Amino acid sequence: MLTCLISNTVIFIDQGAAKMVLETGKHPGQLKDEVCSPGGTTITALHKLEKAGFRSTLIDAVEAATLKAKELGDAN
Repeated sequence: MLTCLISNTVIFIDQGAAKMVLETGKHPGQLKDEVCSPGGTTITALHKLEKAGFRSTLIDAVEAATLKAKELGDAN
C-alpha cells in the first residue's frame, strides 16, 4: 500500500510539474525557484533526489528508451 501511495504521489507531482512548464513556458529551474521555500519540504526533497543522482538516472533512462525505439524501428 505504501508503494502504491508513493507511486501515485510521484505521478501527480510529475504531472503537475509538466503542466506548469507547458502552461507557463518557463524553464523548470525558474519554476523550482518560484515554488520552493528555502529550507522547505520541496527543496529538501529535491536535494535528496539530486544527491542520489536522479537527474542523471532520468537522462540515462530517456536516452536508453530512445535508442531502443530507434533500434526497434530499424528492425521493421
